[in-house]
This record gives sequence, C-alpha cells and structure tokens, in this order.
Amino acid sequence: MSESDMVVRANVLATGLFLVSSGLAALIFDGPWKVQGVVVSLVLFAVGVAAFLWGYWTAVQRSREVEMSVAELYFLMGAAVPKRIKQVMLGCLSVQTVAALVTAIARPSTPASDGGSTAGSTLAFGVLVPVLGLGLNGLWAARSGRFPPRRRGEDA
Repeated sequence: MSESDMVVRANVLATGLFLVSSGLAALIFDGPWKVQGVVVSLVLFAVGVAAFLWGYWTAVQRSREVEMSVAELYFLMGAAVPKRIKQVMLGCLSVQTVAALVTAIARPSTPASDGGSTAGSTLAFGVLVPVLGLGLNGLWAARSGRFPPRRRGEDA
C-alpha cells in the first residue's frame, strides 16, 4: 500500500471511528459514553492539527518547484488530485462536518440545576473533528498532488 493510500485509509477509518463514537455519546449520553466521545473528538482534533502542520510544511517545501494554492491543498480543487481521491477525502470531510453538527445539536443545552455544565455541552467537542479532514486533505495534496511546475522569470 502506498503512502497516499494510507492517508486516505486513515481518513476513512478515523471518520468511521468518529461516527460510532459520537453516535454512541449522543444516543446513550451517560458518564463513560460522554467521556469517550470527548476523548475521541480531542484525539482526532490533535491528529488533524498535526496533519495540517505536516501538510503545510510539505507544501511550503514543494512550492519552490510547483504552483499550488490553498484551495487545491485543503479543498482538493483543480486537477492536481485524482477524482477518486477527491470523492473519498471530501466525502470524509463532509461526513465529519455533518456528524459533528448533528451530534452537537442532538442534545440541546439546558441550564444545569447544580450550576455545572449543561447537558449537551460534551457533544460540542465533535465540532473540532473536521480539522482532521482538512489536515489530511492538505497532507495528501502536499505529498501526492500533481501540481504544474512553478513559472519562472518572464512567464510569472
């Protein structure tokens, strides 16, 4: 399996993990299930930040030789990324975003009688997870995207 396939597979697996974790946290909404939902969301967010930074660093290095844009990196626009990869990666980002929003509003916040946290507040951590999709998009595009060579001199 190639390195670019591993990034795609990691995105699909992490998206599935998030769906299961956030779904259980929203449906069962009991102590340990809320905690695992927060932990999974924060871990996926941290992985997304690391992937984002790694992809950005790689893109900066490659930009000396090739022409690329932010839209091509993080939203996989243009011809630099094959259609199959775009569909899977942007599909994962879409699923992460929708799942995060749905689970965050699944349990509306209500004032807690003891002055503590509100009932649905732990589910709001899920809105951080789409950073994973953006980060992995950037990492894939920066490492494996086929960008045109940088224009030099009078061509620029």
